Amino acid sequence: MNRPDSNNELAINKLILLYLIDKININLSNLQITKLILENNLINYFFLQQYLNELHDDNLLSSEIINKKTFYKITDKGKTTLKHLDHLIPSNIKNKIDDTIKTARKKIRNETFITADFIPESESKYTVSCSVREDDFSLIELKIAVGTKDDARCICDNWKNYSQYIYSEIIESLTRKRN
Repeated sequence: MNRPDSNNELAINKLILLYLIDKININLSNLQITKLILENNLINYFFLQQYLNELHDDNLLSSEIINKKTFYKITDKGKTTLKHLDHLIPSNIKNKIDDTIKTARKKIRNETFITADFIPESESKYTVSCSVREDDFSLIELKIAVGTKDDARCICDNWKNYSQYIYSEIIESLTRKRN
């Protein structure tokens, strides 16, 4: 994980990033990309950040800011580039990425699409924001005011762990016929 020795190695590292982002097929945050790359010892942190910026500047990756986090996805130009050059990525690295993606996709999808956070408005008022998104579609967005930090934390924890059940309960309650 040292400085790339050649332009070829630099190009391969960028292709590795494109390959990972294309194969996972989910918008990834910078943190999620960094975690996947570093856990697999593929590229060092500083070069990874440089490559992400360069790939974005070259329109091979696009980015979107959601909840103050930058998410990346591969562009059509990036897919075309990868299609023509993916043979340059060593097969052992492709296999490592493919294996990693199998286990990481579900966890990343949940991290990305189920969000819960709170903002203190005063000592006795906290605004909790919860959402569930599926692809680019928002299934539910909930904003609620509570009186204590403990309540705000509890709501966030419950949402992150049980949002599918809570969502069902809300839908059932809202669609129930009332007299």
